[in-house]
Amino acid sequence: MSQWACVSAANLSCQASIINTQKLRNTPRCDDFSFKGSEFMAQSCRFLSPQAIYGRPRNGACPLKVVCVDYPRPDLDNTANFLEAAYFSSTFRASPRPAKPLKVVIVGAGLAGLATAKYLADAGHKPILLEARDVLGGKVAAWKDKDGDWYETGLHIFFGAYPNIQNLFGELGIDDRLQWKEHSMIFAMPSKPGEFSRFDFPEVLPAPLNGIWAILKNNEMLTWPEKIKFAIGLLPAILGGQAYVEAQDGLSVKDWMRKQGIPDRVTTEVFIAMSKALNFINPDELSMQCILIALNRFLQEKHGSKMAFLDGSPPERLCAPIVDHIQSLGGEVRINSRIQKIELNKDGTVKSFVLNNGSMIEADAYVFATPVDILKLLLPDNWKEIPYFKKLEKLVGVPVINVHIWFDRKLKNTYDHLLFSRSALLSVYADMSVTCKEYYNPNQSMLELVFAPAEEWISRSDSEIIDATLKELAKLFPDEIAADQSKAKILKYHVVKTPRSVYKTVPGCEPCRPLQRSPLEGFYLAGDYTKQKYLASMEGAVLSGKLCAQAIVQDYELLVARGQTRVAEASVR
Repeated sequence: MSQWACVSAANLSCQASIINTQKLRNTPRCDDFSFKGSEFMAQSCRFLSPQAIYGRPRNGACPLKVVCVDYPRPDLDNTANFLEAAYFSSTFRASPRPAKPLKVVIVGAGLAGLATAKYLADAGHKPILLEARDVLGGKVAAWKDKDGDWYETGLHIFFGAYPNIQNLFGELGIDDRLQWKEHSMIFAMPSKPGEFSRFDFPEVLPAPLNGIWAILKNNEMLTWPEKIKFAIGLLPAILGGQAYVEAQDGLSVKDWMRKQGIPDRVTTEVFIAMSKALNFINPDELSMQCILIALNRFLQEKHGSKMAFLDGSPPERLCAPIVDHIQSLGGEVRINSRIQKIELNKDGTVKSFVLNNGSMIEADAYVFATPVDILKLLLPDNWKEIPYFKKLEKLVGVPVINVHIWFDRKLKNTYDHLLFSRSALLSVYADMSVTCKEYYNPNQSMLELVFAPAEEWISRSDSEIIDATLKELAKLFPDEIAADQSKAKILKYHVVKTPRSVYKTVPGCEPCRPLQRSPLEGFYLAGDYTKQKYLASMEGAVLSGKLCAQAIVQDYELLVARGQTRVAEASVR
């Protein structure tokens, strides 16, 4: 266990300063509490001076200024990947100011669209970001219920191996909104209900030795012969590098393990949990490339696998600051602006986007930053046979269900961390009343759980999903939760279904991922499914947005010339 847990609270002010981003976020709420870590955490405390957030007022009480840091932010700023991402960001700010800023219309205000707009604005252009719904974030969207409690699209974890995400937080001045946890991976033990097995990464060792040590020290999940066979099986990936990793796209995790002579029990014990956490599917479906990329990113950097939770809801604590930044530089963000049709010119390029209200919007460049399934629905017919778009047919979003359950008591058999459930129906979960400042509750637990694989459950009723979840939780919390609620009782729940989430990373998908610059002049794509070196993840979404913005900036002269040609043609008519 780490020796530092940092908690401090002081009632410093009766007036909260709240940034006003109209219609994009609700007023923050506060509680009269100090935020505390899990009772399983180390007891020693020290008091620091981190940035503060405002808690939530109730019954007219003065807001409480809450200051909390779980663990110090790891030293990420000097890693090669972080510096590479920082340099990439700096190129937008340092680029020559355009004589005529480009008007760029971007569809979809998830992290890919927000990143595209942010970096275009940094480069001096005028993005107009259109979001179909009344909430920002796409796959990180969240909503408030009638009680003022948040429920989210997914359980989102920010890794140390996410350099573009980490740079984005720094660029926005919101590093303090990430709550870092101890450097461990914690797995439930189905054979020992109520018990956990840990992989603890020692701070004194560099990568990859800290990861190797974490694996070698854990004797509960893998035997020594299994560890040795797994290590031998990984040697080709270590020696072959990126070329080898990419070549494994044609094999599922299960097939690759068997090909390397690794016992099936290794897959069952560890990689079922990892597969469901990475892509919400089982190892017999997931491409081994996905696992190898994750292992490469997480094990090659000392803090790569270290995890952080956001200190509140993603729309308010992450998306809104990006919007503020975009708007401060002259860009626009419009919610409730759904695209109905892509209108084309005679040469097959984009003429305009037609919105559901019948209005049309024209621009110098057009970006689709929606999930791939939405793009495919709106593709014009005469684009569908173009190889660049035709390859998208194999990229299909995977169904995901996110479950939130508020219990009438504080559960004891949990940690202030992400937990791998190793359940047949559940992927990962966390007690958000402990891990997240804004969701903190000293008396009751709120479990947020990822229900996966979800394909067979996505059409079932919420009550069926909750019943199934309770049966699984009864195995994880045998002394505290019973399927019939004879122990802990449910106060309320929310079930969020996403019929098509991140693309399903099955074997053979990698060649189908498109570059951000399409073959049609002036049309671009962003999204974690597009070509970039990270997984279908928040990091992949942000990096895709940066790559998309880079392509547009590089095409500046071409796009300006296209605009001048259109104006000339219109004047002749």
